[in-house]
Amino acid sequence: MGRLAVCVTADLSQIDEVRKMTAQIAEVLGRIDILVNNAGTNIQQLAVDVTEEAWDTVMNINLKGAFFTAREVGLRMIAQGGGGRIVNIASQMAAVGFYKRSAYCASKAAVAAFTKVLALEWAAEGIRVNAVGPTFIDSPLARKVFEDKEIHAAVLQRLPIGRLGRMEEVAAAVVYLVSDGADLVTGHTLMVDGGWTAQ
Repeated sequence: MGRLAVCVTADLSQIDEVRKMTAQIAEVLGRIDILVNNAGTNIQQLAVDVTEEAWDTVMNINLKGAFFTAREVGLRMIAQGGGGRIVNIASQMAAVGFYKRSAYCASKAAVAAFTKVLALEWAAEGIRVNAVGPTFIDSPLARKVFEDKEIHAAVLQRLPIGRLGRMEEVAAAVVYLVSDGADLVTGHTLMVDGGWTAQ
């Protein structure tokens, strides 16, 4: 298609690696105009069973990694003269709770919160910062979770539209938020959740 791409591997829980990754991408592409902050993980445990190791793993990837990646890219966008779009992938769990997800819910609520802060601080630089809050998505990772029929039934019961989300539907929300059509939108978490959080 005549486009230039670069693949860089980094541990987003390590700030030095985030810095190196951002610099490598900017060096190859010349500038960075869009960041989709999509790395994430979950370790399902009841609150009484959450280990410090599990908590740190979820927070390091979902929160620390997301914040410092956004910060490094934001610094790069400011140095380029301003302008840009950052979309953090949060979750419907940023707004509601669900079983076995205390660390996950906490991390995604924090992502939604720092999205607002960055939107305020960088608005004058022409940088729009938003988040997307997907529901449970039909994906290879989710299918493993839904091998438990009780969980599958419980999730579907809470989805007014009666089905899981599709990856393409999350991507469409991201495309909107990075487009010129969303120039007035910043600091917002767009729920793509089939009505889950409307209840």
